[in-house]
Amino acid sequence: MKQMVASLQESIPISRPVMVLMLMALGLLAVTVISLGVGGAQINLGDVIHHLAHRIGFWATGIDDFNARILDSLRLPRIVRAIVIGAGLGLAGAVMQSLFRNPIADPGIIGVSASAALGAVAMIVAGHIILGSYYAIVGPYGVPVAAFVGAVVATALIRILSRQDGHTDAAIMLLIGVAINAIAFAGVGVFTYMADDAQLRSLTFWQMGALSGNGPADTPALIIMALGAGYLVSLGTSLNLFLLGEAEARHLGVEVERLKRRATVVTALVVGAAVAVSGIIGFVGLVAPHLVRLVTGPDNRYVLPASAICGAAILTGADAVARIVVLPAELPIGLVTGIVGGPFFLGLLMREKKRRRI
Repeated sequence: MKQMVASLQESIPISRPVMVLMLMALGLLAVTVISLGVGGAQINLGDVIHHLAHRIGFWATGIDDFNARILDSLRLPRIVRAIVIGAGLGLAGAVMQSLFRNPIADPGIIGVSASAALGAVAMIVAGHIILGSYYAIVGPYGVPVAAFVGAVVATALIRILSRQDGHTDAAIMLLIGVAINAIAFAGVGVFTYMADDAQLRSLTFWQMGALSGNGPADTPALIIMALGAGYLVSLGTSLNLFLLGEAEARHLGVEVERLKRRATVVTALVVGAAVAVSGIIGFVGLVAPHLVRLVTGPDNRYVLPASAICGAAILTGADAVARIVVLPAELPIGLVTGIVGGPFFLGLLMREKKRRRI
């Protein structure tokens, strides 16, 4: 990719990071089109492009009704979820790594995703007990709200408990994250044990991640993720200054405490909404920022939007794999990201270890 960027820069007077963003956006578009065509019913690439062009209005005639129904009713909603959730998780990982000044900070590793899952599972299994007569009023919006509350509580605990002498201690942060993960997953296990037969199967698949969704009930959560992601992208310059040190950032005009508070809350909101829609999907928020920094450098003005695009592409591609690898069944997408993301990130760590040794 670096060679492609260099060759394009010679012919087009555009800065390298902007060129990278453009190429990544084209890559996401390509992954999206390919993903729309694969699954239990294969749809050739030409028909997918034809249908999309017809929907946009570039083409007067559409494709046959059967393939059109598959794309409109099944695959396009999944792809939209994958793009929004992947972008949100990629951004959340990049922002957390900057806030904690730690390259392995991630909503999954430090317990935020597990805590959001605990809130969501508690609402699914025991919402009628927790809310009483208000449960019917809250309806389908109770799960996203509970997931958000769980994510906010975990993030606040990590920030408070990992600070020492006005600074965030990375080692303590990770240990606290391990403890929160253990507690949250134990709580998820308790509520899973309490679930009845009707809830148990859906909970099991939900804990492994899924993009099948809950129809219109997911719309508010997806809107929240999109708005939150838009806000997080705007923090690039402030996070660059924050990485210089809190004192230096204050002298340069950054309201540090306000930045940390808002970034933390919005990140927790995005993660909580993502968990409520798709369950636990690991490694996207960890891998995407690392991949991006290899080609854009450390500037958060470009790392943040590139992490969103990369996260969306990763999750969209993983969804395509999940739909075809065990046909006619479907593999939970959280398993795909874990199977691929774990070894891949281990390879990145080994590469970094070798570089430092040299």
